[in-house]
Amino acid sequence: MSRILVTGSADGLGRAAADTLLSQGHDVVVHARNQERAGGLAELVERGAHLVTGDFTDRDAVRRIAADLNDASPPDAVIHNAGVWSGPAVMPVNIIAPYLLTALLPGQRRLVYLSSSSHFGGHPRLDGVDWRGQSAGSYSDSKLYVTALAAAVARLRPGVLSNAVDPGWVPTKMGGPGAPDDLELGHRTQEWLATSDEPQALTTGGYWYHGERTQPHLAVHDEAFQDRLLHTLAEETGIGL
Repeated sequence: MSRILVTGSADGLGRAAADTLLSQGHDVVVHARNQERAGGLAELVERGAHLVTGDFTDRDAVRRIAADLNDASPPDAVIHNAGVWSGPAVMPVNIIAPYLLTALLPGQRRLVYLSSSSHFGGHPRLDGVDWRGQSAGSYSDSKLYVTALAAAVARLRPGVLSNAVDPGWVPTKMGGPGAPDDLELGHRTQEWLATSDEPQALTTGGYWYHGERTQPHLAVHDEAFQDRLLHTLAEETGIGL
């Protein structure tokens, strides 16, 4: 059994993944933005999940979460589920926080980053991006960046299984009640990549949709773009991968 951190697990796909993994006997760490949101995780905590809280728009909070986990027991796997659709928090939550956790948590063997089909509309340019969330950022760009981050980690850390997952447009609070995709299928691939010993789940650098490896935006596997992204994120956060 693995120790698995699921970020943004107060509701939606993160909550579903944490619930399933806990039922399977894994040592699950759930995450909520604040204590109010953490109240919704009481049932999982009662079943044995560990809880961390911290607002991912606050870089110091992300660093504190990483330090607390390292002081206790660092996770074997992380499902980077936390995300926002719009507003100033897009870049801090969707790319800065996953990057910081990737850089600050040692010993991770499996990393799963939530992407989106919207990443195909992203632009592989980095000039003028508001990484600090002073203005609204592009969701599509943020998902292109995090998908490229997953591929870069797969390339640079050969001992780590790093993949990106498009969960589909599913009926969560973010997706809305009219979303056409399957909510159940929306979290199964993440769980499988984080835990399974099936041969396909032991591959790295993939972009997945409902259990199938598919082709992402061409920029995702452009090593020059990956390197520019990592350099920019390192300069922005003061922490190299």
